[in-house]
Amino acid sequence: MSDSAASGQATPGETTPTAPPAPAAGGIPPMPPMPPYAAPAVAPAAAPPQGYAAPQGYAAPAPTFAPPHGYALPPQGYGPFAPPPQPPRPAGGSGVGVVAFALAVTAALGATILGAVAGYRIGLGTGRGIVLNPAGVDFDWSILTPVRESVLLGEIAFWAGTMLGIWALVQGTVAIIRNRGRGWGIAAVVIAVIGPIAFAAGVQVLLAAGFASGASVGG
Repeated sequence: MSDSAASGQATPGETTPTAPPAPAAGGIPPMPPMPPYAAPAVAPAAAPPQGYAAPQGYAAPAPTFAPPHGYALPPQGYGPFAPPPQPPRPAGGSGVGVVAFALAVTAALGATILGAVAGYRIGLGTGRGIVLNPAGVDFDWSILTPVRESVLLGEIAFWAGTMLGIWALVQGTVAIIRNRGRGWGIAAVVIAVIGPIAFAAGVQVLLAAGFASGASVGG
């Protein structure tokens, strides 16, 4: 061993080891000093590309796909959902509306004419008997015996016009909804509604005229 090592002194250029700190009085060694804290390096934020404008608020991204033909684009953003509009129903043939119109005209016009003729004959044949019937006495149904054919004709006209009018009303409504001759269907519905009014008016007017004629002839 050299003299320098024996004397405990370090030679130039040699690092002298640091002696550990002495333990405290209680026998617990002190904590070693903490190394200084160094914040981690943060990479600089990338600059936005040239021509980029920051959006104002929030905007939903534009769709990146093209919808198939006949479908609308999906709703944008968070607004209320609106279903895509349905295409209008294609117009079909007008046969349904034309048939409904023909039925309505037959029911209204035909039943009114037959009912009016029957009413006039009934009034003409029963006018004298009704005039001679005392007031307050029960109606004598035997008065209708000479005009029973006219009564039957009036009943047939009433029931046939009722059935044809209902048929025309239903078929005209179908034509309007399904666009199968919508104009004809609207006309059929209107005529079918007016038909019973025309029938009642025609029968009342001709029945009164028949009563007047029958009473004067028999008088």
